[in-house]
Amino acid sequence: MSTKQLVKAAAEAIKKQQWDDAIEGAKNIIDKDTKSYQGHILLAFALDKKGRLEEAENTYLAATKLKPEEREAWQGLVRLYPNLDSTKKFKQHQNAVLQLAQIFRDQNDLQKCYETVDNFITYARTKAEPTQYVDALDLILPGSPIFEAIEGRFGHVWRTYETQAKLVEQSEKKRINTLIGERRTRLGARINEVTLEVKREVYRQSRLSYTYAELINWTNDDEVRRMYEEKLIQYCHDRLMAWPPGEEKEKELANVLKLANDMVIIKHPYKLAWDIAINWQDHKEIKEWDVTVLRQYCTFFPDSDLNRVVMGFLTSNVSPFPQEKQEPATEDAAAKSEGGTEESEDDEDGGAATIYAPITEEDRLLMMTEGISGAESLLAFRLMGEYYQYLEEWESNVELMRKALTFLKEERAKTGLDFRFTEDAFSLYLGTALVFYQTPRNHQEAKALFDGVLAHDPTSTPAMIGVGLIYEEEEEYDEAIDFLERALKRDPDNIRVRTEAAWVKALKGDFDMARAELETCIPILSKKGQSKELLSQTQYRLGYCVWNIDTSKAARKDRSGAYSLFLESLKNNLNYAPAYTILGIYYADYAKDKKRARRCFQKAVELSPSEVESAERLARSFADDGDWDRVELVAQRVVDSGKVKPPPGSKRKGISWPFAALGVAELNKQEFHKAIVSFQAALRISPNDYHSWVGLGEAYHSSGRYIAATKAIMNAQKLEESPDANLTGETWFTKFILGDIKRELGDFDEAIELYQHVIQDRPDEEGVATALMQTLVDSAFDSFNKGFFGKAAGLAAETITFATKAPDAIKETFNYWKAIGDACSLFSSIQGRISEFPADIVSSLLGTDENFPAYQILKDIDNVGTGIVSTDGIFPKEETVGVDLTKALQATILAHKRSIHIASNDIHAQSVAYYNLGWAEYRAHACLPSDIRKNSHKKPTKYIKAAMACFKRAIELEAGNSEFWNALGVVTSEVNPAVAQHAFCRSLFLNERGAHVWANLATLALAQGDLQLANEAFTRSQSTDPDYSLAWLGQGVVALLTGNEKDARGLFTHAMEISGDSSRIISQRYAVSMFDYILSSSSSSESLPITSLLQPIFALSQLQSLHSSASSSSDLAYTHLLALFLERTGEYPRAISLLDSLSSTLEQEYETTESPLALKHFAIVKSDLARLQLSAHLYAEAIDSADMALQLSSADDSADELTSSERTKLRLSAHVTLGLSHFFTSNPTLAVSAFDQALTESTNNNTNNPDVACLLSQILWAVGTEASRDRARDLLFGVIIASQSDSNSQTQQVQQHVQSVLLLGVIALLDNDTESLEAVTSEIQSLRSSDAGVTPEQQAQLGEVLRAILTASGRGEEQPMVDVMLHPFLPHGWAGVASLAASLPSGAEEGEEGKEGKEGKEEEKREVEVISEGASEMALRVARKGVPPRGELTAEDLARAYAGTGRVGDAQVGVVVAPWEKWEKKWEKKWEKKWEKKWEKKWEKKWEKKWEKKWEKKWEKKWEKKWKKWKNGKKWVKK
Repeated sequence: MSTKQLVKAAAEAIKKQQWDDAIEGAKNIIDKDTKSYQGHILLAFALDKKGRLEEAENTYLAATKLKPEEREAWQGLVRLYPNLDSTKKFKQHQNAVLQLAQIFRDQNDLQKCYETVDNFITYARTKAEPTQYVDALDLILPGSPIFEAIEGRFGHVWRTYETQAKLVEQSEKKRINTLIGERRTRLGARINEVTLEVKREVYRQSRLSYTYAELINWTNDDEVRRMYEEKLIQYCHDRLMAWPPGEEKEKELANVLKLANDMVIIKHPYKLAWDIAINWQDHKEIKEWDVTVLRQYCTFFPDSDLNRVVMGFLTSNVSPFPQEKQEPATEDAAAKSEGGTEESEDDEDGGAATIYAPITEEDRLLMMTEGISGAESLLAFRLMGEYYQYLEEWESNVELMRKALTFLKEERAKTGLDFRFTEDAFSLYLGTALVFYQTPRNHQEAKALFDGVLAHDPTSTPAMIGVGLIYEEEEEYDEAIDFLERALKRDPDNIRVRTEAAWVKALKGDFDMARAELETCIPILSKKGQSKELLSQTQYRLGYCVWNIDTSKAARKDRSGAYSLFLESLKNNLNYAPAYTILGIYYADYAKDKKRARRCFQKAVELSPSEVESAERLARSFADDGDWDRVELVAQRVVDSGKVKPPPGSKRKGISWPFAALGVAELNKQEFHKAIVSFQAALRISPNDYHSWVGLGEAYHSSGRYIAATKAIMNAQKLEESPDANLTGETWFTKFILGDIKRELGDFDEAIELYQHVIQDRPDEEGVATALMQTLVDSAFDSFNKGFFGKAAGLAAETITFATKAPDAIKETFNYWKAIGDACSLFSSIQGRISEFPADIVSSLLGTDENFPAYQILKDIDNVGTGIVSTDGIFPKEETVGVDLTKALQATILAHKRSIHIASNDIHAQSVAYYNLGWAEYRAHACLPSDIRKNSHKKPTKYIKAAMACFKRAIELEAGNSEFWNALGVVTSEVNPAVAQHAFCRSLFLNERGAHVWANLATLALAQGDLQLANEAFTRSQSTDPDYSLAWLGQGVVALLTGNEKDARGLFTHAMEISGDSSRIISQRYAVSMFDYILSSSSSSESLPITSLLQPIFALSQLQSLHSSASSSSDLAYTHLLALFLERTGEYPRAISLLDSLSSTLEQEYETTESPLALKHFAIVKSDLARLQLSAHLYAEAIDSADMALQLSSADDSADELTSSERTKLRLSAHVTLGLSHFFTSNPTLAVSAFDQALTESTNNNTNNPDVACLLSQILWAVGTEASRDRARDLLFGVIIASQSDSNSQTQQVQQHVQSVLLLGVIALLDNDTESLEAVTSEIQSLRSSDAGVTPEQQAQLGEVLRAILTASGRGEEQPMVDVMLHPFLPHGWAGVASLAASLPSGAEEGEEGKEGKEGKEEEKREVEVISEGASEMALRVARKGVPPRGELTAEDLARAYAGTGRVGDAQVGVVVAPWEKWEKKWEKKWEKKWEKKWEKKWEKKWEKKWEKKWEKKWEKKWEKKWKKWKNGKKWVKK
């Protein structure tokens, strides 16, 4: 078919809507003619209808390439694109529309051209995105190819631009906010950085500035043009702020400046443009600004902050601009202004509000200050800085310029402008202000600012003047003169610089030249219009030169000389402070008018805190009057002025007295931390200021920093010793302060020594005497708590003795009588030292009841007066202790009554005095005999009643004191538990951190049987203060009552460890618990740690020292307990002494009371005494004591008191002691009789006591007869048979069985009984194979007996190795191996065999020595690990292990470990065998040849005698 036929067929298929056929036909056409435009059109149309839009688009585009001037393909694309994705194909759609519109334009079909564009814009407005709509509008704007064809058909062009501008504004704002919200959540993102980043990204893609510019060009509406000009500059300003430094920022800056200046030129009142045009200028001087622009700004923006600053500056005298003539505003003018609104709107300037112009300086300063507070303007800061400098408001200018420099840095970063001149101006303003503000504190900073300006502008006059002033303040006058004269050359008419240069010469000491130059300035300054302040300053300086030119007293007193110039200075300026200072010196030193001088100094300080001379004289005057508040005020003003501390590198010396004065004033106000800071500051300036060191030490001491206080006082004392020190006043105070410090640190001895040294020189110093008494008492109580009871009693007596020598002035003070009362009370606590109580001295101090009415306080209750204390008589020995104790107690009470009477005018002191008296009364009650105290819950004693009255009175005076409530609870615990509970609860309410109160409450609960509450309260006490020992003791008692003896013992032990040695109840409970533990322990006492015995002994010894010999029965029981502990440690003489004394006391008690209980105790003591006397080899005394115990323990004498168990134990001990004593006194018959009686009385269930049986067997064997030895054998066999048949306690069987087996083994050896030896060997082997119940000592004994048995049969050499295998952890096996190796023969002597035989013997000998040394070392190692607390080895075992090594050092250690062992013979034998040969050969082989020649000639005779001694070994034995 031809092409036409194919086209016709495809068109026919399209008409029939047969799209597949049409597509097939169109493709055939294209296949036949690839450039067939018609075929492409038909195919694209069919594909479009079929929905294959992408293929249709490609086909249309191919058609447009074939014939771009034909419209069918473009029309197809325009129809097709709305059906595709508008967001992706919008640009292609717009291009198709533009091409189609151009074809219509070229065909002159303008209507279709318009319709095509209009339809597309309508589609873009309704269907597309706003940004796409903005792009669509570009088709109808200038720059579009079809703009001329459709111009005017779519309205005014500027309205289209306006639509675009609004859409772009909204789009960019939304995009910025969206991107910021997305990116700010990134890790490490900062909102400021994210905002800048997003804005830069959006601004780089923006077309808004172009749109604004085109809109401004095309609009014919002035209001619209002005509005979009404002938007354009605002938008360009925002972009400028966002751009980083670089080309973009520079271009944008030029654009912004052009826009702003254009607006100012046309006088359009847009504030941002005017602010930019004014503030972004950078000139060296203010006069370079256009004053017309500044005034127009004030006209346009009267309410702005910059207007207030500019208007105030322009109307001031400092303004470099000519003043504008202004008619004064009146009420009529204001009314006319209000009524002429329409008229003002037609003015050339567009109308403006009335401008307010300040009239007075106060109004101007107020207006400018208000403006600068809210202004963000560089020009405002500069104008305000200039005005503040003119007013000499240095402090305000410093603050303002610091703020200005910070703002300048921000503006420089934002705009990219350098602002060099502006920065220099700010630096000069700030530097000048710093020169005068708090001079010279800020001079270094000011000089750095001036140097920075001079670095790039060396001719800057203000900078040179500033540097000159700094050098002047730093007393570097040559440099100051140089800079000031250089400034004067550049500005010779500057009279201020001229006078300053002359003044520096005066300060340098060139008064004549300075006077001449100043005199030339006076006429100039006296002219009208010159500064009165500068004239006053110049006259003062001239007077100062005259004052110093002639320093004679007559010249200075001359009123026509310098004095007249000072007065003239004040006439010109009444507020010139230096003139008042020099006049004050004149009146004080020459006119002798102190009143006028003080007025002048005070006026000078009020006007200027920099007048240091006036301030010092004024402060000394106030200090002399004791007015420390004013001293502090004056000193603080001087410190705040900055004059006291010189700048770094300055030659000027610092001034320390203001800080020292502040420190003293703050000490008087008890603001110790502030005082420390002040004194430290003073010492930094003057390190050798003695009084500052003393003040610092006192401040440290008062604030509790005692170590630092000590160092400060020591530094002060070093200055006392220095010959260069110029000390004024006395130096004893350092010793006094150091004594206070030592007392607070607990170094009471040193403190007492220091106080006594001061008292020797100043015996009437009241404070020192009081401190000494208090320190003596504190030291006494400290010694008491540490267990030094003798020292404590001595210090208490010393306190009372010193009280008689104390100054009379302190004898009527509270602390004096409190110290006496405390010293007396100490003797009631240390009753063992009550005989040392100085009753006569105390009686003389107290006086009589008639002379002192204070003793009548509570006398009707406690009946305590001076009668007993002053009693002077001879009492029986047994009553002396009681009388002395009563005197001490009543003296304590009377002393506290005196303190109450003295403190009657001070409620707080009186309440404390009643509190002290209450405890004194309670102490008297506690010291009463137990039979009187036990019924106090029913009938309170007089002391309890008095104590309750005292504590109630103390609570009435000071109800908020928790200690008073606690004391009331303690004294009422027995009388009324309910009241006591309330008092404890009230105390805890006031202070819940009181550990002792919780413990007291727990004790009350314990007394009432509430164990749970007691345990909880004790636990709370422990948590509040873990070091409070009584809380642990109480919880131990609770544990004991609940049956937990192990925990109770641990708690008692911990209480003992953390308490002092003076706690009676803790020592008692700890000792009892440890003795019970020792008795109940399954192991022997030797296996316990040594501290288990030593610590209870120490506690009981201290307890014994606390009480007198006439103590209660409970104290006697603890004395008995101490003797039992001493028995276990082998201290027999001391134990015997204690029990002798105890038996005498009990005997006297029985004779007096005939108490069966006393008789029982006497019998037990006699039994224990007999045992101790036996241990001490006092056999005759032991026989007497044992006989007495047996007589007293018979059933007839003590049946009602001794229990069956107690009687059995007592009589058994007495019988055994009696038997052993008879044996050792060579009376075996009586000994056997005693043991038979013991065996009979101790028999249980027809079973003999095994220990008694073994002892009896040994005595029977010692008797030596065949019958007695047969009986000994029978007794031992009976013990073994009984122990094997008894199954009650396996451990006890083994312990009883060991001794009997050992004895049988020894007897069998002695009898050479083979059959018995075999049985004993078998039994010993079985015992050695099991460690249960066999102690290390018994294991060693078993091994020794077995080794003896085996040696007798020729098999003993293997036994030590077997011991090591069975018990490698015990030293006796290893020691046996070492002894066996050492006892082996050394072989043939040298020379008897050949060389090979000799070498073999030597090798064998070395091996034996190695084995012996290794075994000895292992014995020592296991012994070290086997001693307590890790094992049960004794000290003797360890000492023997040390001795077995053969080393001299170990031998010395062994002697130290067990010095009671007899070492001499052991070491003599060991030395002879082991060391003689060893050292002999060593000497012969090693040293013989080397020293042979020297020996023969020089040393032979000298060493011959020593060699013989060496060989003999005697020297080493002694060592």
